[in-house]
Amino acid sequence: MNEYTKAVIDSTTEKNPAETEYLQAVREVLTTIDPVVEKHKEFKKLAILERMVEPERTIMFRVPWVNDEGQTIVNRGFRVQFSSLIGPYKGGLRFHPSVNLSIMKFLGFEQIFKNALTGLPIGGAKGGSNFNPKGKSDAEIMRFCQSFMTELYRHIGHDVDVPAGDIGVGGREIGYLFGQYRRIRDAYEGGVLTGKDPIYGGSLARTEATGYGLLFFMREMLAANNISIKDKTVTISGAGNVAIYACEKAQAMGAKVVTMSDSNGCIYDENGIDLALVKEIKEVKRGRIKEYLDKHPEAKYIEKSGSANPAWTTKTDIALPCATQNELNLEDAKTLVKNGVLAVGEGANMPCTEEATIYLLEHKILVAPAKAANAGGVATSAIEMTQNSIRYYYTFDEVVEKLDKIMTNIFKSCKDASEKYGVAGNYVAGANIAAFEKLAKAMEAQGVV
Repeated sequence: MNEYTKAVIDSTTEKNPAETEYLQAVREVLTTIDPVVEKHKEFKKLAILERMVEPERTIMFRVPWVNDEGQTIVNRGFRVQFSSLIGPYKGGLRFHPSVNLSIMKFLGFEQIFKNALTGLPIGGAKGGSNFNPKGKSDAEIMRFCQSFMTELYRHIGHDVDVPAGDIGVGGREIGYLFGQYRRIRDAYEGGVLTGKDPIYGGSLARTEATGYGLLFFMREMLAANNISIKDKTVTISGAGNVAIYACEKAQAMGAKVVTMSDSNGCIYDENGIDLALVKEIKEVKRGRIKEYLDKHPEAKYIEKSGSANPAWTTKTDIALPCATQNELNLEDAKTLVKNGVLAVGEGANMPCTEEATIYLLEHKILVAPAKAANAGGVATSAIEMTQNSIRYYYTFDEVVEKLDKIMTNIFKSCKDASEKYGVAGNYVAGANIAAFEKLAKAMEAQGVV
């Protein structure tokens, strides 16, 4: 490894010793872009890497709210505005008990590269809170969102920072957040949040975008390696927005999806997942995936044991981790390889551990990295921003067509970069290199700021 690259990794580790997820993301990116750094000796003098790994601004704040019993609860809120090099900060809000500074920084860092790959003028950010919306009433969620936005509003704007949804932040939460922002600002500024309902400025196909985008990328990656997704067996983890619409598009492409999961366990249906039922359970009833067996008793339910996801024990051609970070570990990777997996597509943010990714690549498994493969959501958010700016709506088909072209171009960028630097077929490295080259050029052009 280049001495400069190693020195930056070491200094970042020393400055952020407890931030494991963030450090993992930094290591994964910097080790793969090392050939670019080796070629450009001027990067050290310009401190390109040091500036790349340090957020432009980190905001942390308290979020007090009152539950239905009249008890005041205090959560912690975050917004990490990582980079505005190529456009306003852009990235989701996550409401989940696991949220902490390390996870926010890791997600924000990943977002810079993901957004650069889209070819659209958007920077990178991430935010959220350790608030858990599960089990909360609509009134409690509304009060929390209003309190959260009462602080966040001063840091965002359609030309400054445009948040969206993520885990725990769907259409309901975006609605409450936007309503409070509109009330505080006393103005309709549609472009300040994306993921809105189309009735008040959202984009059609935004709900489907991340899952659809993942499959568009997988289609291109598989085709480049002379593989068709048609008639392949697919295992998916998760049963949220990304997983549901990845399943929908995979089925439309002729694949057979046999697993989906939630935090409690995994369902396996050898006849193929009944997606309409999963949508009813998760999007309407907000229930548990185990309820699938009530209508399909022939399917199997495997309880989750510890951190292991039983979805990866199933023989499959294509694995799509769509739940959360580091959900697919080294042992899971070994099981997948043993069972003959052809490709892994990261639908969630950094769902494969560092060791798992290395193992898969060493065994010539095709890996579609999250920052490229799950960029469909933020790409469609940028399309929503465009519609807000011109006060016009695209049709569902128009948005999907634009998304397909963006994901196709992202794959081409990853492929071209991997070939340019002698790592053909390693799309993990290709994605990092393609994004980094664009960001480094922008950083150099704008001077020391």
